[in-house]
Amino acid sequence: MTLTHTILAAIASEPQTGYDLSKRFDDSVGFFWKASQQQIYRELAKMEDRGLLSSEIIPQVGRPAKKLYSLTEEGLRELKTWIVQPSDPMAIREDLLVKVMAGHLVSREEILQELQHRRQIHAQQLSIYRHKEKTIFGNLAKLPLEKQCLYLTLRRGILYEENWVAWCDEAIEILER
Repeated sequence: MTLTHTILAAIASEPQTGYDLSKRFDDSVGFFWKASQQQIYRELAKMEDRGLLSSEIIPQVGRPAKKLYSLTEEGLRELKTWIVQPSDPMAIREDLLVKVMAGHLVSREEILQELQHRRQIHAQQLSIYRHKEKTIFGNLAKLPLEKQCLYLTLRRGILYEENWVAWCDEAIEILER
């Protein structure tokens, strides 16, 4: 997956500004794709040059004009082509696992501290995702397909964080024996 496809997917439902996209990456896309505001703006310019997006300048009172991006027919075609292509799992690159693998080189307390730190981070993120699940998604059967698909990405984020918390608990338990 590329940042291009992530942006195309995010804009597919409605036109957005670069700022809107950055917020969306922080609020909903962030649990499966990370990108800085600078990366997003740089990619938007490239995508517009390639004809995947068009933009409209919207004047604002007392503020700089904003640029609203929309999918072009070419952008929609690119996104649909990409969606139907088979995908492979991403390789895991997780520094905590390397630290645990080499954890015997430091004191038990030091590696436990790192595990507890990461457990706290994942537990906090899990709480955020569960709150979003309760407040944004009601009766799934009554939601339109677009919202059901968005829910499924959130659900994957919830399972991801639950798994990390459970693994950290297990690792802490083993190392505390």
